[in-house]
Amino acid sequence: MLRRAAYRTFYRLPGHWRRRLVRYFKPRFTVGSVVVVRDPDRERILLLRQPPGPGWGLPAGLMDRGERPPECAARELHEETGIRVDPADLRPATPNAQVNKGWVDVIFEIELPADTPLTVDGAEVLEAAFHRVDALPPLTPPTAKLLSQYGIGPLA
Repeated sequence: MLRRAAYRTFYRLPGHWRRRLVRYFKPRFTVGSVVVVRDPDRERILLLRQPPGPGWGLPAGLMDRGERPPECAARELHEETGIRVDPADLRPATPNAQVNKGWVDVIFEIELPADTPLTVDGAEVLEAAFHRVDALPPLTPPTAKLLSQYGIGPLA
């Protein structure tokens, strides 16, 4: 009975107030895209070393307003490594999303030769390189957790 009255009251409110109430009481998530780049033999994976931490991670970033996840993934891959890909060439990974505290990563895969030229800016990315999946450098905790879902890394 109380629940019905609460909903009835809620739906009588102007639309902008209903939206404000929903945004206030529902958890918010920031959405980003991650790209797992492997060589065609699937023996190597592209990793980045970024400041400030010592661990290596994957090309990733937050979506811009109005941007779709594959577009974000392609943009971030280009910004962080110099590699240009068509967003349509990115395949959704399986599983394709990882929910973290406060953000959701949409994960894509693509295969590129391990000798693909890489360009880093030295500010956002210190180093980018393909690493053998059986001899990975130290990974950041989020990267180790994410890669474990695909049977890669120390947590797999």
